Amino acid sequence: MKRLIALMLLAMFSLGTLSACNTVKGAGQDVKKAGEKIEDTANDTGGTETP
Repeated sequence: MKRLIALMLLAMFSLGTLSACNTVKGAGQDVKKAGEKIEDTANDTGGTETP
């Protein structure tokens, strides 16, 4: 019984790890797009940097 539970946990962990690759890639793309929007907005407002 313990062996079955261990194998099930290993399988779930493996599937989670494999699916996380796509999730992290998608999240990285979302963050990149958000950063580009912030940069565009900053350029449009013509704000100045403070030292």
